[in-house]
Amino acid sequence: MTKFQKISLLLLRVSMGWLMLYAGITKVLDPNWSAAGYLQGAKTFAGFYQWLTQPNILPAINFINEWGLTLLGVSLILGIFVRLSSVFGTVLMMLYYFPVLTFPYISQHSFIVDEHVIYALVLIFFAAIGAGRYYGLDTWCAGLPICVKFPRLRKVIG
Repeated sequence: MTKFQKISLLLLRVSMGWLMLYAGITKVLDPNWSAAGYLQGAKTFAGFYQWLTQPNILPAINFINEWGLTLLGVSLILGIFVRLSSVFGTVLMMLYYFPVLTFPYISQHSFIVDEHVIYALVLIFFAAIGAGRYYGLDTWCAGLPICVKFPRLRKVIG
């Protein structure tokens, strides 16, 4: 990979990380934030999303939303555990996608594809190429004694 490509990848990874970090931290800092409204308005798989709003499940869903986005953002910005966090982030993005989908329209100006699909594809790309190895901490993590002892761990983190 050329230096220009590595820098471009770094800029994409950090900007995506900032987007996720900001989305997560604003939820963490807002004591009134809840995923309930989004989930209750689900158009696709409504039964599943309604089930997630049950009083004994919703607090876990809120926690996963708040901290999942926040930690995904930190992971992408620092370039650490990018492969693993990108997989979880992709699942999260697809869980955000389906409630607002009225197939094949996602919104007035979108046909099948919206920002959540784009985010998921970028995260899949990050996982596929191990984006944290380029100007990120995944290279450092891969050299830790635990990763040297368990080489398969290196494939998971970076």
